[in-house]
Parts: sequence; structure tokens; C-alpha cells
Amino acid sequence: MVIGRITLKDVAREAGVHTSTASRALNPQTQSVVNPETVARVLEVAQRLGYRPHPLARGLRTNQTMTVGMVIPDVENPLFGPIIAGVEHRLGTDGYSLLIANTDPRDDSSLTVIDALAERRVDGMIIASASRVDEHIRRLHDQGLPVVQVNRMSNEVEVPAIVGDDHAGIGLVMEHLVELGHRRIGHVAGPGTFSTGLGRREAFLEWAGKLGVHEAPIEEAESFRMMPGYRVTRRLIERNPDLTAIVAANDLLALGAYQAVSEAGFTIGQGISVTGYNDVPFMQFVQPPMTAVRVPYRKMGVEAASVLLEMIADSETVRPGAVWLTPTLSVRESTARPRS
Repeated sequence: MVIGRITLKDVAREAGVHTSTASRALNPQTQSVVNPETVARVLEVAQRLGYRPHPLARGLRTNQTMTVGMVIPDVENPLFGPIIAGVEHRLGTDGYSLLIANTDPRDDSSLTVIDALAERRVDGMIIASASRVDEHIRRLHDQGLPVVQVNRMSNEVEVPAIVGDDHAGIGLVMEHLVELGHRRIGHVAGPGTFSTGLGRREAFLEWAGKLGVHEAPIEEAESFRMMPGYRVTRRLIERNPDLTAIVAANDLLALGAYQAVSEAGFTIGQGISVTGYNDVPFMQFVQPPMTAVRVPYRKMGVEAASVLLEMIADSETVRPGAVWLTPTLSVRESTARPRS
């Protein structure tokens, strides 16, 4: 019977193998050199005894810090919570810890934040703050540090990205509004400097043309936040008083649109339909509950971490381009047939 903290030697002794064999059997990168029956026996013993590898010791053997850095653009935006949860869950299964840094897209703090993580010798980075032309992504790639983009992507094609299919997502909400009878639909766009802003804007115009929307005006917000959404929606309604629906580029912009629509004297849904994008958890609790495109953000975090771990384990492993995750549409009371 083993008492106290379970060590690798305890697992090896219980499984009847040498310590080095147990170590290789417990490491996904070296399991292939061990007899499969031995691997299965060692894994069973480790699970039964409750053995957990010590990250520091493993890092010393592999010259790694067993940490991953993650840069997010807005810690107040609730969409990043599920992404971070997915990343942490996947990293934890391999014994890695996550260091999270917040940066503000309105200033030049990205370089400072990324340099601070690099100075801590993280084994790789997950970047959620990329702009379409991002010299930071290029610099990290040129330095040989494994990097994966998440949610947003730059034009650096050799750096993998895990993102939502914005073209499909905007198509879902546009088809829904047109089926309700809307033909005058405006778009509250996000900043065009980001792939999510430009991509959803271009998708809106394409779907408007494809579906026969008579009016499709666009106003661009300076950031993906509530107050810019409010200001842009006021301008959109003033310039286009016949609008019957508004497609916002994210949920926070849509919440700002709620306020502007109400101040303009319309009832949300019955007067002007409003839709969001991301479907963060509290969208079903706003009044009225918001119709929104839902993106599988926790899965996005898991996928990003998985790709990064593959790159850390093998520097030759790179998945160029993007992995597109399929969105769905949550239909609620903020959309209805257009007013007479």
C-alpha cells in the first residue's frame, strides 16, 4: 500500500517496470516506443493510485517551462470566458499552466504584453487579439515560438487559427430575418482592422445581395463595445428611418443598439428587430431575450490548445490557415415580423 504523495517510482514498482519505462509510458510523445500492454498497465496503475506528473520536473527534463501564454483583447468581454475555460481544460490534461494577459486594442499595449510573456519563457502562445495585419504575430513566428490564433486571425497564413465561420453565421441571421419578411436591414459593424469586423461586414453585404434585401446600410463602430454600438445605431436609425431590423457584429454592440432603438421610440422586436453575434450566456436574460448567432467558444479554446500542444511537441507540426467552427442560431424575442 502506497502512503503519502504518489511518485513515478511508486507507479513503476506497482506496475512491475523500470522507472524510465513508466516515464515513457506516461508521456504521449514517447508511448509509441513502449509495448502497448505495458502502456495500458502503467496507465491503469497511475490512475488507480492517483498519480499526477510533476510539471516542474517534467519541464526540467524537456527544457520547457510547462506554461503557455494567452493574450486577450478585452477581459471585460464575456465571450472570452468560455475560450479560456476550453484552453485551460485541454492544457491541464498535459500538465501545462496558462498565463493570461489582457491588452487594449485602443492602445499599443500588445507589444509590451507579448514581450512580458516571452520573457517568462512560455512554451507557446495563444493570441486572441490579432489584427488583420499584425507584426506581433509575424515576429513571434520568425522567432520560432509556437503560436496559434483564436477567434480572430491575421493575414499571416503560416500561423494556424481557430475561428468561427462568420460567413455562415451572418447567413443564418440574414436568412432568419428575410424569412420573417424584413427587406430593410442595417448592420452595426465592428472595426474593419479585425477579421471579425471585416468578415462579418463583407458577409452581410453578400447575403443582403443574395437574399434580395432592398436596403443594407452599414455603420462601423470603433470597438466591439456597448457605447460604440449605441452611438452607431443612433446614427444608423437617423439616416435610415425605414429600417426594420439591425444585425450587430457582436452581442455588446447589439446591447448598445437596444438602448438606441428604445430611445428612438421603437419596441425591440415589434418595432425594430435586433440580432447579436456570439450568444454569450446572459443574452437569454436581457429584455427582450436576444436572437444571436452562437459560436462554440469552449470548443474553440480546446482546439486552439490542442493545435498548440502538437506544435510544442514537434516543431515541424504546423497547420497553416484556419480551422472554421460551425455556428448555430439562437432565435428569441428580439426578432419578429417587420412593423407595418
